[in-house]
Amino acid sequence: MSFTCYEDFRSRARRRIPRLAFDYLDGGSGDEVAARESVDAIDRVRFMPRALVNVDRIDVTKELFGRRYAVPFGIAPVGLGGLIWPGADRMLWEAAIKGDMPYVMSTAATTPLEQAVEGTGGKAWFQLYVAKDEAVADDLVDRANALGVEVLFVTVDVPVPGRRLRDIRNGLALPLRPSPRLAVDLATHPAWCLALARSGSPRLANIERYADPGATAGQLAAFMATQSSGRLDWDVLRHIRDRWPRKLVVKGIVSPDDAVRARDAGADGLVVSTHGGRQLASTIASIDALPSVRAAVGADFPVLLDSGVRNGEHVAKALALGADFVLMGRLPMMAIAAGGGEALETAFAIVKDDLARALALLGVPKAEDLGQSAIATALR
Repeated sequence: MSFTCYEDFRSRARRRIPRLAFDYLDGGSGDEVAARESVDAIDRVRFMPRALVNVDRIDVTKELFGRRYAVPFGIAPVGLGGLIWPGADRMLWEAAIKGDMPYVMSTAATTPLEQAVEGTGGKAWFQLYVAKDEAVADDLVDRANALGVEVLFVTVDVPVPGRRLRDIRNGLALPLRPSPRLAVDLATHPAWCLALARSGSPRLANIERYADPGATAGQLAAFMATQSSGRLDWDVLRHIRDRWPRKLVVKGIVSPDDAVRARDAGADGLVVSTHGGRQLASTIASIDALPSVRAAVGADFPVLLDSGVRNGEHVAKALALGADFVLMGRLPMMAIAAGGGEALETAFAIVKDDLARALALLGVPKAEDLGQSAIATALR
């Protein structure tokens, strides 16, 4: 299949992987209005192109935390990647290395952080879910520190898990629970089943050492569910800040007041994020929250954005409205589900090409020069 855009990857993924895996990736919380709005809100933003600008050379590189990357986007943390396609975590970090972009590994990844750091030559970043047990959270921070991880992302928008109706209806659990419906679903997706048989059932690899010895995949999932915690507050964030010696980013901010408090608490950056619409079903879209967050923290404080980004023009809109960098989760995972590592590289190449084309048509030769002047006045 020839892939040209996000919908091509999504359509192919829907046919190639079982329903429960596709719904886990594609779905959002509640009635999924926030998941839809995260995309729709970006689509509603309109550009104000400028003409008669020399755009013979386009520069899409961007600096973040002292390093210049080939593109102004990277890979957001994705949990249970091995459920979408076995070996997905490795495909993500290999694509990140090849594309010279950041890769953020999730606490809920199905590959240990140690393997990701080794596989990326020490360039993997780590996203922390703060566990109910302080000793677990502290040890995860210490592991990442001992491995030399450069940037720690602390996710702050999951005090409780979102209620995702598709997953509830599908009976999603680890290990997969036998049922007639699941049997039919798996029987019609033999390639996925064969890949899973070769790799083994996906496990929450980063928390294995904290559960009982020999814990099954289901027991690990149950343990992680018990570690979902509402204890994360500003005192806990300051504790993590004191413990972590390098760059720390707060992920899951949409309020300007929270953005300022995070900056003042010692964060080195933040991610304007709604968790892809997978938490609060009626939350504001990330792109709508971005301008006020940027205004609140000032021009020089690093601000990233995720949720709803599907193509290069979406990246350009986020940059124009104040983001320094953009992270994507669903697009790379849909690409992997659609065609593995080769499709993933294709997806990133499409985004990069679309971004360069958008810059040329906007009359902005450098991505780092995008600003609100590129946005139509009525929508600023």
